[in-house]
Amino acid sequence: MTQTNDNFIMLPKVDICFKGLMNNPKVRKGFIAALLQKDPKAIRKTALLPTVLRQDYPDDKLGILDVRVEMEDKTQVDMEMQVTYFEHWDARSLFYLSRIFTDQLKKGEPYANLKKCIHISILDFILFENDRECYRSITFCDRKTGKEYTDLMEMQILELQKIPKEPENEEEVIKWMRFLSGKSRKEFRNMAKTNEYIAEACKELERMSADERARLEYEARERAIRDYNSQIDSALRRGMQKGIEKGIVKGIAEGIEKGIVKGIEKGKEQMLYEQIQKKLARGKTPAEIADELEDTEENIRTLIARLESR
Repeated sequence: MTQTNDNFIMLPKVDICFKGLMNNPKVRKGFIAALLQKDPKAIRKTALLPTVLRQDYPDDKLGILDVRVEMEDKTQVDMEMQVTYFEHWDARSLFYLSRIFTDQLKKGEPYANLKKCIHISILDFILFENDRECYRSITFCDRKTGKEYTDLMEMQILELQKIPKEPENEEEVIKWMRFLSGKSRKEFRNMAKTNEYIAEACKELERMSADERARLEYEARERAIRDYNSQIDSALRRGMQKGIEKGIVKGIAEGIEKGIVKGIEKGKEQMLYEQIQKKLARGKTPAEIADELEDTEENIRTLIARLESR
């Protein structure tokens, strides 16, 4: 949808906009502090890292991240914004987290050099369907005791579609989720009153939206997302239609087959009745008829009873 220059505002859910916001050190610090449940003032340094993971072998699967940050203590945080449903997201995010974790060590370096790695999934679709929790932190734990095995690898899942409608004494990370889900300039201006870091994010959003080149890149990315979604929807509809058509054809074929089988069975049954009637007319007993037709006397008597009841 095309917007006027006066009303146009980028939306943080579009990944190119999210990346632009995270380029602002103050915005990055505020968001990461909320994710780590720390006071932003306690976070002294965050540095953006390259988002293409090292490939050790030519046939390695290439890993590309939206935003990858290194903290002062060498903890690494990577953040991905995903607005469309992605099947097997659990496996995908675990793959990226594992690659980041192992990417820390060069050949011959000790395991003691490994630092904590956190993968942040910001999702605009529902991943966990059986609850209303919109934010969760996942680590390796003992299933029986619940005791944490290690804190070196962590996953955080933010499901934007599950945000509570009414804010009430909520965590800082939920406030940021509301910001990321914002849809209008008015909403962002109201959110700017929440804290100084979200206020900075709103200013950055205004600045990027006023930048003609950034806007063109943003709109191109929006078109790409719309085109992709349209192609997926079209493929799904075609698949469903073909499935329905195949189902109808199969149903007709099965119906014809059942009809033919049933018709043959009815024909055989009628022929048997006619044979029995002729033999009865000639004075044959049920035992004699059963012997001639190679059947049991009990079955022949049942068929005779049916004939008499017609």
